[in-house]
Amino acid sequence: MHPTNRKKILVGILLASIFFFMLLSIPAPDPPIAKGVAGKPFTWRQDATWNALEASFRQARNIGCDGLKEPIDAGFRQDKRYLATLATSQFRPGATIFTELEKNIFSLGTMVAACPERLQDYIDLVTRTRSLLKSQSEHWDMNDHVARDRLYRLIYGGRAALEEVMLQSPAGSYPGLILADKVPSVTPSYTFRTLNLHSGDILVSRGGAPTSALIARGNDYPGNFSHVALFYVEEKTGEPAIIESHIERGVVISRVDEYIRDKKLRIMVLRLRPDLLHLNNDPMLPHKAAQRAYEDVKARHIPYDFEMDYKDPSKQFCSEVASSAYRPLGVELWKGTTHMSSPGVVKWLSYFGVTHFETQAPADL
Repeated sequence: MHPTNRKKILVGILLASIFFFMLLSIPAPDPPIAKGVAGKPFTWRQDATWNALEASFRQARNIGCDGLKEPIDAGFRQDKRYLATLATSQFRPGATIFTELEKNIFSLGTMVAACPERLQDYIDLVTRTRSLLKSQSEHWDMNDHVARDRLYRLIYGGRAALEEVMLQSPAGSYPGLILADKVPSVTPSYTFRTLNLHSGDILVSRGGAPTSALIARGNDYPGNFSHVALFYVEEKTGEPAIIESHIERGVVISRVDEYIRDKKLRIMVLRLRPDLLHLNNDPMLPHKAAQRAYEDVKARHIPYDFEMDYKDPSKQFCSEVASSAYRPLGVELWKGTTHMSSPGVVKWLSYFGVTHFETQAPADL
């Protein structure tokens, strides 16, 4: 080949390479950004309160436990009076008693954090408050912002206060398992460590991945949980299984050890109350729901639902695994839907393929 022709060919290849490199370097257009649903992200709007609580904690550490004994005892006595009232009377979400209870839980926490020997009493207080508040909320409209705010402030806020107190306590001084209400069940069971789990139980957890943080925090009521799974126990063999949906695999059946090995920062076990109408008629309903989900996974591949359309069970994100199993049996697990109205959150989630911004988030269960 003549040297001139070879040179022309090389120049042509070089120019073509540069052209295609530049073409491929052009960024793809952004996906269409959907509008978030109408709503308003919750804000505490009480920076002065947080600053005062921080100052109170520092003061409590200087005073010491001997000097704090009387005010701590008084705080617990007052909260017990509030809880006794909530146990016997029904209140609307805007009632003053909830505001006073919230204030006292936060202020008491600053003293208990300085005197961790009272930690178990504080755990019992926060746990009992959560149980009574959930009983009160059975008569509330979960789509009413006053009710949602009240639940959020005391359930999420109470948990946040408790965990802050735990962080000030020596390692190993608090239990790894906190028991709330004892809810009886007749469905097949499996004992994991010291906890008796029943078929149909709902496992709500907070994962350790960055996407878990986005799922937990990316809605109008930022929460502590990012994942929902359904617990199943095979009736004849007693073998446990966990049905869950993963972004990378869709809906799968996991062993207990696999579920635990996948990093969890916290796990909460929820169980349907036996006094619910549908369970009165059929106490085995939770097991039937879990079995339904188990057999569905065995029968077909269920892809992950990036759109987060909880009304279409052909694809399922984690919350749908539980809700789509219970819904055909007449039980709606989510009494209020999750709203995502912040433009920044909507934009981020749009990149993941989310198109439904009123949905069912783990934290709202």
